[in-house]
Amino acid sequence: MPAPRLLRTAPVAALAAALLVSGCSHDGSGGGRSGAGSGSALAAVDSLTVKGRAPKTGYEREKFGRAWADTDGNGCGTREDILARDAVDVAYKDRRRCKVARGVLPEDPYTGQRIAFARGDGKVDIDHVVALSDAWQKGARQWDADKRREFANDPLNLLAVDAPANRRKGDGDTATWLPPAKGFRCAYVARQVAVKKKYGVWVTAAERDAMKRVLNTCPDEPLP
Repeated sequence: MPAPRLLRTAPVAALAAALLVSGCSHDGSGGGRSGAGSGSALAAVDSLTVKGRAPKTGYEREKFGRAWADTDGNGCGTREDILARDAVDVAYKDRRRCKVARGVLPEDPYTGQRIAFARGDGKVDIDHVVALSDAWQKGARQWDADKRREFANDPLNLLAVDAPANRRKGDGDTATWLPPAKGFRCAYVARQVAVKKKYGVWVTAAERDAMKRVLNTCPDEPLP
């Protein structure tokens, strides 16, 4: 019998539900889904290719294109889109409603804390749920520039999170780092599975096993 499912607090559950929608708009309401498909995340783990980690040789952030490009053509960079999607009480610095001046993460998905932030204060990062370096070592090195740019700016792979927690994560995968906020771990791992499935990023055996350990506690967790 699987272990009992991890319970989310109400705010985290609301955030996780909202993040099932991956598109972005200026008001943070989201758009169409851009995930890897329906079904449970646990079942999807078995569809991922399992291989050893390749060397990090040659990795540079620039290999994934200019940071926070406007890939959806809405006139705003991806970072601003994600802040508007994930935060509440958002205020803008410009009339075009692109540059987020301040906002609040009601319950940061990595720490569970409420974070009020202002532009430039360093409190909030936009995290690549599957880190670019991790992807580079598990297939992205062979991609063309367009696919790497799409990956780096895909809302499915991006979350606004506590900056110190994100920096502790580094380029870790599920086997080496999980959010301290245990109630978000199922949704977090499901998102990693969805991203890796969508782009064909492989996993190590240790990573696959770690994904299953988390998702066995919530076997009905859907792919975002």
